[in-house]
Amino acid sequence: MSESTLYFLTYGWIGLAVVTFPVLIFVTAPYGRHTTRTWGKMISNRKGWLIMELPSLITFTALFLAGDHHGPNIIWFFFFLWQVHYINRTFIYPSRIRTKGKKMPLAIMFMAVFFNLINGFLNGYYFGYIHPVYPDSWVSDPRFIVGVIVFFSGMTINLLADEKLIHLRKNTDTGYYIPKGGMYNYISCPNYFGEILQWSGFAIMTWSLPALSFAIWTIVNLAPRAVDHHKWYKKTFEDYPDKRKALIPFIL
Repeated sequence: MSESTLYFLTYGWIGLAVVTFPVLIFVTAPYGRHTTRTWGKMISNRKGWLIMELPSLITFTALFLAGDHHGPNIIWFFFFLWQVHYINRTFIYPSRIRTKGKKMPLAIMFMAVFFNLINGFLNGYYFGYIHPVYPDSWVSDPRFIVGVIVFFSGMTINLLADEKLIHLRKNTDTGYYIPKGGMYNYISCPNYFGEILQWSGFAIMTWSLPALSFAIWTIVNLAPRAVDHHKWYKKTFEDYPDKRKALIPFIL
């Protein structure tokens, strides 16, 4: 597949994100605290999470390693960042969440599988086969430096937020509580805010269209969900902090 064909597919993928965004503003995805059985058959949260994240890890890795040339060493750094994120998301995070007995619709799992297949394919093929050119001086390029800072800032925020959520419950507890401390003092969903920063940073440091499409889809998926979470918190807890925003401190 040529570079122009990959870009054509990626622009189409971005276009689908633009169309999907207003839908997600009005339709709450039925998993997690918003789970409903009206979407058909269910699967356990742990199994569903592993199955839906695995395609991105496998597809990206297979295409990257199958490529006949990987160019400068910096591409291996990008590969490493992808692996760190998805090994955590696929295996470590699902094993640690305390959601005993909780389920998600199979339909949601399959939608996520589709997204991760496309996302893993576009980025894996780009870095494995298109041979993007990064000069040795790329590590001192402002785009790389800014991207790395944004990426690791987002990853740190995401991991710390997840850690607080995990420890809100005891092992046998499946209830919901108001998270407090850290970024939770300012927004309801710092885990989503961190992930948006993370993949925005990846798009900046790689300066690539497939990575940009990932960042856009991350915003499309997580921004409406953060707003839904925020509304749920305010409706569920009478003492929920009034000044806390949904996703962006002091703004949204």
